[in-house]
Amino acid sequence: MGKKLRDGFITLAVLVIIWFLPVPDGVKPAAWHLLAIFVSTIVGFILHPIPTGAIALTAVGLAGFLKVIKPAEALSGFGNTTIWLIVSAFVFAVGFIKTGLGKRIAYVVMKAIGDSSLKLAYALAIADFVVSPATPSNTARGGGIMFPVVRSLCSAFKSEPGESAGKIGSFLMNSAFQVNCITSAMFITSVAPNSLAVSLAGKAGVDITWGTWALACIVPGILALILCPLIVYHLDPPEIKQTPEAPQMAAKELEAMGPMSRAEKIVFAVFILALILWATASFTKIDATMTALVCVGIMLIGGAIQWDDVIMNKGAWDTLIWMGALMSLASALNTYGLIAWIANLVSSSLTGVPWMTSLGVLIVVFMWSHYAFASLSAHVAAMYAAFLAVAIGAGAPPMLAAMSLGCLIGLMGCLTHYATGPAPIFFGAGYTSQGKFWKIGFAMSIVNVIIFIGIGGVWWKVIGLW
Repeated sequence: MGKKLRDGFITLAVLVIIWFLPVPDGVKPAAWHLLAIFVSTIVGFILHPIPTGAIALTAVGLAGFLKVIKPAEALSGFGNTTIWLIVSAFVFAVGFIKTGLGKRIAYVVMKAIGDSSLKLAYALAIADFVVSPATPSNTARGGGIMFPVVRSLCSAFKSEPGESAGKIGSFLMNSAFQVNCITSAMFITSVAPNSLAVSLAGKAGVDITWGTWALACIVPGILALILCPLIVYHLDPPEIKQTPEAPQMAAKELEAMGPMSRAEKIVFAVFILALILWATASFTKIDATMTALVCVGIMLIGGAIQWDDVIMNKGAWDTLIWMGALMSLASALNTYGLIAWIANLVSSSLTGVPWMTSLGVLIVVFMWSHYAFASLSAHVAAMYAAFLAVAIGAGAPPMLAAMSLGCLIGLMGCLTHYATGPAPIFFGAGYTSQGKFWKIGFAMSIVNVIIFIGIGGVWWKVIGLW
């Protein structure tokens, strides 16, 4: 039996077993059957017998076909505004990659501050940070924009996989990847699963806007970005300390690219406009998704991107399908009372436990259980809503609980070489061993949790989030 066929049978078996288990007291049969479909969907996401979108679409179809939920409920998630915000941001990413603006930003920063290996790592970090609000695929940002730049730098310094990897390649690869995980935590639109968490938090009565998330994560995020290259530099020190050739290389690349094209200028201007409108949405009352759609329209009208770029963007439409399907199922689970039932069940076991202790335990489990996941999205879908409900039920301030769990989504990708999309790209370049990759990932996971939850929690108190 082939692996995919075996994994398909396992996914189906989970559905059948849960479906026919006795329905617990206090749970409606429809809610229990919906849970069976939901859990088997998550198992399918993890095992991946068929593409994620195909699993999700089949799941919502099955839920409606078996009359577990109504057809309108099965399709309700596809109208979620946050999901369309992410679809729009995927199109932004196309603009950055197609026009070359993303690489230009990286080379400009490198030319300015790239005269040592450590400064080079910071130059890459700044470039990643700049483009992160408009690239909800950390794979597109890490693999499509940053990785080619990092790989070119390694070759320029004659650092190749194997004996010469330690010259500078291993350090730059590890630093750039870890930075990508930090920037993924800083904005709703810097990795797609963040938007799923925002939608699930909304179902729990916690409203997180683009500006709220950005304000909450900007201070811990910048601090983490400052420390990250230093920590990786200590854990994986490069043999080459000074890199005077890097600014020269960047200058040559920029010269080859020529002046900014009209398309680049349009994408850059639209990006700045979107950032301003997203950041001021609490004052202007302009919906973030509507801003994104209008900005995409401007890029299309201006010719910076073509309609074919939109309709051929597999990442955008795949995300729409699986996130929309998950939102339909998750919303129905909440509507049918299953999330509240689970939260009450767990909360009853935490009776008498201070909410800070309960939240701390949830944070630890949520973060490091990602060793068992190969997808940020599957992890969020499986655990975020239930963990948030438990935290709130234990007495934790809702916004604190939602942001504490939410900011971990991007960060948990740092743990392994399979934890998130960019991981196999940077690891697969062959510059570092699995042991070193995991060692750096674990060290950064501890540092990031301390910064985002510890220092971040204090910052959130200062700005009045809780």
